[in-house]
Amino acid sequence: MSGHNRWSKIKHKKGASDAKKSKVWTKVIKEITISARSSGDVDSNPRLRTAVDKARSVNMPNDTIERAIKKGTGELEGVNYEEFNFEAYGPGGTAILMEIMTDNRNRTTGEIRNLLTKGNGNLGSSGSVAYMFKKLGVVVYEKSSVDENKVTDAAIELGADDVRVEDDVLTVITEPKEFERIRDGLKAAGLPEPVSAEVTMIPQNKVHLSGRDAEVALKLLDQLEDNDDVQNVYSNLDVDESELGDA
Repeated sequence: MSGHNRWSKIKHKKGASDAKKSKVWTKVIKEITISARSSGDVDSNPRLRTAVDKARSVNMPNDTIERAIKKGTGELEGVNYEEFNFEAYGPGGTAILMEIMTDNRNRTTGEIRNLLTKGNGNLGSSGSVAYMFKKLGVVVYEKSSVDENKVTDAAIELGADDVRVEDDVLTVITEPKEFERIRDGLKAAGLPEPVSAEVTMIPQNKVHLSGRDAEVALKLLDQLEDNDDVQNVYSNLDVDESELGDA
């Protein structure tokens, strides 16, 4: 879990400083469009509801959200996206799982292979990495902004699986099907907005890297995530920021 949290914090800081709004919007629009294929009704489609919540969290206008939904339902003409996963190994044997949404599988495969080769990684076969991750709901709070006992008591009351304390964050763990209920319940209990709240893939083991190896691995993960066709990147990389150089 620590690797996920620490990398997430590094990514969060980079994202805030880089302000890559258009790239974030592009990925969220793809998610909304694909999510709306089964139903354009936000209330009855949990995946779409989560995507719309994310769109609102990045200040996407309602008309942009509505257009994306209509493209997914077929009311408006749109791009036909395909979704699948890539599994790979990065520097130091780190595991990498990528969720892909693309309108051109061959183009995306070539781009990902190229990034992995340049970043001392390689594409793995199907199933080679996925088993190392578990899908879970995570609600993350900055420890300084909440009362640890209040978070723990509320999480237990709501039936969360676990509350983990690490460095400067508190993480509430849930089963995916319980995520929305518990996230909303924590808010109703008077807790502040979390740093992040999502259903994500959590590594079941970690590979710790430091120094130059960690920097190369982080650079590769950032480049993969920066690709327009890569929706999400998960890794079991464990990095302590204090061990990183200035690069």
